[in-house]
Amino acid sequence: MCGINAIYAYREAAPAIDREEVIATRECMHSRGPDAGDAWFSDDGRVGFGHRRLAIIDLSPGGAQPMHFGALSIVFNGEIYNYRELRAQLEARGRRFTTQSDTEVLLQLYDEKQERMLEELRGMFAIALWDSARRRMLLARDPYGIKPLYYADDGGTIRLASQVRALAASGNVSRQFDPAGAAGFFLRGTVPEPFTMYRAIRALPAGSYAYVDANGVREPVQYFSIAATLRDAVERGGHFSEEQRRGIVHDAVLESVRYHMVADVPVGAFLSAGIDSTAVVALARESGASDLQTMTLRFEEYRGRVNDEAPLAAMVAQQYGVRHAIQELTLPQFRAELPRIFAAMDQPSVDGLNSFFISKAAHDLGLKVAMSGTGGDELFGGYTSFRDIPRWMPMTSVLSRVPKLGDAVQRLNAALAKRSHHISPKMGEIVRYGGSYAGAYLVKRGRFLASELPSLLGAEIAREGLARLDLLRLIEQTVTPDPGNGFARVAALESSLYLRNQLLRDMDWASMAHSLEVRVPLVDAHLLRKVAPALVTRRQRGKQLLASAARPPLPAEVQQRRKTGFTLPIKEWLTQEAGGRVEFGKRSWARKVYEVMFGAERGYW
Repeated sequence: MCGINAIYAYREAAPAIDREEVIATRECMHSRGPDAGDAWFSDDGRVGFGHRRLAIIDLSPGGAQPMHFGALSIVFNGEIYNYRELRAQLEARGRRFTTQSDTEVLLQLYDEKQERMLEELRGMFAIALWDSARRRMLLARDPYGIKPLYYADDGGTIRLASQVRALAASGNVSRQFDPAGAAGFFLRGTVPEPFTMYRAIRALPAGSYAYVDANGVREPVQYFSIAATLRDAVERGGHFSEEQRRGIVHDAVLESVRYHMVADVPVGAFLSAGIDSTAVVALARESGASDLQTMTLRFEEYRGRVNDEAPLAAMVAQQYGVRHAIQELTLPQFRAELPRIFAAMDQPSVDGLNSFFISKAAHDLGLKVAMSGTGGDELFGGYTSFRDIPRWMPMTSVLSRVPKLGDAVQRLNAALAKRSHHISPKMGEIVRYGGSYAGAYLVKRGRFLASELPSLLGAEIAREGLARLDLLRLIEQTVTPDPGNGFARVAALESSLYLRNQLLRDMDWASMAHSLEVRVPLVDAHLLRKVAPALVTRRQRGKQLLASAARPPLPAEVQQRRKTGFTLPIKEWLTQEAGGRVEFGKRSWARKVYEVMFGAERGYW
């Protein structure tokens, strides 16, 4: 895991790159790679690479980046879990290696196959590779977009980095505010890709690559599609017994966990009382992990309540024979870390606080790598959206076709909402947009309504932001091609939107603030291809398949526990300070985050 950055002056008229700028941008990402930092510049002064290293595979200086092979140079953030198999295949074809790193495998694989290599990679990655013989640079991201890659193109020079803030701090990238990013943040609780909070900076789409040559940045090419993978599984169909489904899930998840434990340093795991993290720990032990360190957060305010995960997590750790640590988090500790949280938060988000503190706990235990159960709900149908949206569709698809009904319901609903807090402001929206899965998802997962944005951003910014964002179109793209049935459509929506833009992005900035690499075995394209046929053809959602995947199955207490989510007791803390009950939720936190990061307010609480 690392921080990467690059500059390529691709137009002849563009000035030569500034070496100091490359180094300064790199150093903005020091926490992503505290083990080493280096840079490389082409002889003609047109290309520069920067790299901060967190050494995980091949800890020797030979594994450092930027790395070179003939006419090729690379900086790469992430891990290629199947690099040993790829290396063996390359060696069988006569290739020779001088390091034990996955980075050198990428260079030699590209030398043979160019961008076709991407389909063979199993891992999380953001790549910038300079091919001096072809005078072009390859940019690429992993299938799910676990690792970020942002770029700014001024028409003559492209700059890229692992963090938006690193690019913005370079001094040569416009910091002009993007209303689309602000609108997306309030509508979704996160800034949807490819937008950022700056007009000049964009995210390379997940599962895509793009070449940069003398003509500039080429249109990104998608090499992996979650929607298409699920569609293929639906079209293949097939009949499975429950025993067969359990076997498919067991074998595929076990294989993924084994790959995600490939490292030259110890690997730990986050352990809550939920099915996802418990299954990862159980299968890690089944795969042969003999010295696994796990960790859980505990809050005094939750003690004795259903959302106190510590007692059950400790029982799970004891059952599977892993070393376990419980980290207590208090209000004073939380307040003390708030400035650091906002400094690390690369883009505004209503989430990520839990990831920040569990990553800190792992770092304090001396870990550089930890596995997480993130992605289990999106893959196995753990959210209420898998139940609600398909259930809504027969009715809302009809109501949405009635002219002006949505507007009428919205006006009535707004009037009723003033009299009662029990009236949902979304009723009119679901009538207006519920004619499609994309529209229903927009309402289901929405934080604020579009009609609320003028009061938050001002009328002009809200109008421009909504037009530029075109959020419904972005959502529709994630279910194109049509995945084929209700379960598959919601899985594509949750994986391509909430998982990618919220959970994975938050995990990245929150963990990198503590120089910790977090791996997500349940977020894996190879895993999706293997388990999708068994999931999309099943009438029930599949969390129990994951719960029974481990051998022996997870404890009954874990399987039967009501889902509470991994949260911090912020409302309880605020109530303590106020001396009485206060209202607090993601909406009020969104306002606070926006004010601190982009408004006039600079207080953290």
